[in-house]
Amino acid sequence: MVITRIADGIWRQIEAVQDTVSETLFEPVIRLGVTGLARSGKTVFITSLVANLLDRGRMPGLLAASEGRIEAAFLQPQPNDTLPRFEYEKHLGALTGQTPHWPDSTRAISELRLSLKVRPNGLLSGLQGPRTIHLDIVDYPGEWLLDLGLMELSFEDWSRTTLERITSRDCAQDFMALARDVDPSLEHDETLAQDLAARFAAYLNAARLAGFSDCTPGRFLLPGDLAGSPVLTFAPIPTDGPSKRGSLHREMARRFEAYKSRVVQPFFRDHFARIDRQVVLVDALGAIHQGPQAVDDLRHAMGETLSAFRPGKNGFLFNLLGGKRVEKILFAATKADHLHHTQHAKLSAIMEALTREARDRAQYAGAGTAAMAIASLRATTEAVMEHDGTPLNVVRGTLLDTGKEAAFYPGDLPADPAHLLSPARAGAEKWLDQDYQVMRFAPAPLSLKPGDGPPHIRLDRAAEFLIGDRL
Repeated sequence: MVITRIADGIWRQIEAVQDTVSETLFEPVIRLGVTGLARSGKTVFITSLVANLLDRGRMPGLLAASEGRIEAAFLQPQPNDTLPRFEYEKHLGALTGQTPHWPDSTRAISELRLSLKVRPNGLLSGLQGPRTIHLDIVDYPGEWLLDLGLMELSFEDWSRTTLERITSRDCAQDFMALARDVDPSLEHDETLAQDLAARFAAYLNAARLAGFSDCTPGRFLLPGDLAGSPVLTFAPIPTDGPSKRGSLHREMARRFEAYKSRVVQPFFRDHFARIDRQVVLVDALGAIHQGPQAVDDLRHAMGETLSAFRPGKNGFLFNLLGGKRVEKILFAATKADHLHHTQHAKLSAIMEALTREARDRAQYAGAGTAAMAIASLRATTEAVMEHDGTPLNVVRGTLLDTGKEAAFYPGDLPADPAHLLSPARAGAEKWLDQDYQVMRFAPAPLSLKPGDGPPHIRLDRAAEFLIGDRL
């Protein structure tokens, strides 16, 4: 087994060298990872980004597009034959049809290759012809990314921190009622293990709906073909001292380690470790609506997210030696179209504050980071309404639940993000001076001009940050 692992590692290094030489000398490849937690809009982001790179009329912030240096863009088969193709055409049809609707959310990893024929800029632009640059977009659930934080934990550490964190949450009480009474030293009972795992999975799903971000292990939420397997039949339990052979403690710890080695590690090795650029989409408005605890949980999750990235600047020699680091990371607060544009700067500032610690670590390691507020697909229009003699800046759209047109004022975000983060860090249960609301809007019917992609907010600036330096 040791010899097999060594041989596998050597072969992967050879493949990495071959890929690096090919990409450097011939057709460069940018591998863009797209992830985010539930309801953050990963599918819509990818669909709108690809559509707006194919038809670049709404991409003035992407310099290569505004300068006219992108001569053509076209879709090609993705290079990884073992990954499903991102269903771009299906999702675009959902967003742009006569009765538009939001596409299904990400439930597994997928990939799409968009190739761009780009003229170079600079002093040599007149001497060189256009070159082809491949953009490989890898879509994966954010819950899988958070799982990478488990790699450094023992079962005992994970159990202790998880139980401490969730013990007071209402959505965890059914699981905690059983977990508190478990004697980990007793002989392993498979019926009890399945009951614990089922209740813990139910808690994770409820926590995600309640706006919490720390919903790991992620495969409990998206089990796929692993449903019912021992690798997903464990849960955090009180542990005191070393485990005994044949005990519930020993078996739970074994399955936890199996989850890390059989589920988390292959994902990191085969997919995540090859990413060059990364965008992490965040439903910050949803967390603010849920309250201070959800905001602090989101801040903690962002820190855990970045710890998984090995950020830094890629170099040819570093790649030859088998290393790979993420060069740029964008933290994007989605659904900016739910706010009037006068509040977008406040949402961006809140996003920067939420990710401050994570971004500082990334920048120290040499990676470029940014935080901004975006809307991958604009679903609302802006208006001004009178309320008690005071003008209110509102957004107007079609409500997802009722299909009725409505004007909406979500509340005024604070100019100073500390007014949100301070009560969140202090464990406050609700906001003292404001009630922030969130509405769910349906996508608006579109009538696109030739050459225009779907309407958005700052998607062009996000693309410029992520890939502009390579075009």
